[in-house]
Amino acid sequence: MEEKKRSSFRGSFGFVLAAAGSAVGLGNIWRFPSLAAKDGGGLFLVVYLALAVTFGFTLLLTEVAIGRKTKQSPLTAYGRLDKRCGWIGGFACAVPFIIMPYYCVIGGWVLKYLIVFLTGKGSEATDDGFFGGFITGNVEPIVFTVIFLLICAVIILAGVGKGIERVSRIVMPALLILVVGIAIYSLTLKNTNADGETVTGMQGLKVLCVPDLDGLTFSKFMTTLMDALGQLFYSISVAMGIMITYGSYVNDDANMVKSVNQIEIFDTVVAFLAGVMIIPAVYVFQGVEGMKAGPSLMFVALPKVFDKMGAIGPFIGVAFFLMVLFAAVTSAMSILEAVVSSMIDKFKWKRRNATIIESLLALGLAVVVCLGYNVWYFETKLPNTAPGGSAQILDFFDYISNNVLMPVVAIATCIMIGWVLKPNTVIDEVTKNGERLGRKNLFIVMVKFVAPVLLFTLLLMAVGILKF
Repeated sequence: MEEKKRSSFRGSFGFVLAAAGSAVGLGNIWRFPSLAAKDGGGLFLVVYLALAVTFGFTLLLTEVAIGRKTKQSPLTAYGRLDKRCGWIGGFACAVPFIIMPYYCVIGGWVLKYLIVFLTGKGSEATDDGFFGGFITGNVEPIVFTVIFLLICAVIILAGVGKGIERVSRIVMPALLILVVGIAIYSLTLKNTNADGETVTGMQGLKVLCVPDLDGLTFSKFMTTLMDALGQLFYSISVAMGIMITYGSYVNDDANMVKSVNQIEIFDTVVAFLAGVMIIPAVYVFQGVEGMKAGPSLMFVALPKVFDKMGAIGPFIGVAFFLMVLFAAVTSAMSILEAVVSSMIDKFKWKRRNATIIESLLALGLAVVVCLGYNVWYFETKLPNTAPGGSAQILDFFDYISNNVLMPVVAIATCIMIGWVLKPNTVIDEVTKNGERLGRKNLFIVMVKFVAPVLLFTLLLMAVGILKF
């Protein structure tokens, strides 16, 4: 039966956990630690935290407010506020539509590694050709992709309360426990390197937390600033329709300012703990260079680290990839929900039909991504391709969605709220129950001036026009 009354979260805590689950994704696990290691450790942390309480707060509050005010998903929400801005909703919905297929592929990779460690074959993953051999296979990557997508589809089919909120209430505490446990263990590690020097996890923590200002120039600082901005921008799940969708499920009497603050704190804490979990461990066994491995950190470098931990290594590997799977599922289900909810609002479809149709579309594109590593393999360059590297179909999908469409959506949203509809559109919504918006003036300045400039700079860098 078609939903006559819009679904909603049963409470603010459920919304916070669901939104935090969306924010805590694969990017937090590998991207935050590698950027922190590359950009001076503590310097990156300070810049990231400063942006979180200003830039991040502004975009997150804006999108949640748009969702609650319109009670619509991204495809229709912008048009409800102003018909001239309806096109933004189309772009905002296109982002999760493009992301979902390749996110499921990566989720399948995580599932594969979890099973490898669960079956006691973690040592096989240390082979240099293991990861490449897996993703270039014709069948196995597709099978794991299908399983991961089915998990997400089943959750979305169950609805907002019985699916998204219920899973978030179970998975997010479990994820936090695993992250904290692995992080604490990581700090206790020690190893004697080839030079006979004993390296400890606490030394790795120092690399993460203490600012490295040696040779700091304006150019390097701007690189750090843009790296932190990009990480935060993608980390809090803005400009991809998710927070508007989740915001539309928030009850009118909820304290939105408090909820947004809690989401920020949760996401930032987990991102930092991901750094504590990974950087000391990799530093102990592979030094500074090992921490800059980027995406391959999770699937190539870390299995080798687990293998060097001795008897406990396989158990840490299981805990780690279970935690990563939790993070991947909570993010992927929010991406899927943003598209499904848009279909329901725009075309008045039943949730079941919308979920099945979008899942089939995502599956078709996911198969294309998988075949991009074998049958349809090619090498090309994108503006964000690392020197000496090459891009495949997955990288192309990621570039279009994350580096082009998301900044465009965020810039357009800031202009709409800051200049077309005015900031009071958001301020009045979040304070309508008498709540106090402590950062009101900051919000106004950020949404009208600072955020658009930062986002435009990020977009220019993403397309290769601007370099520091």
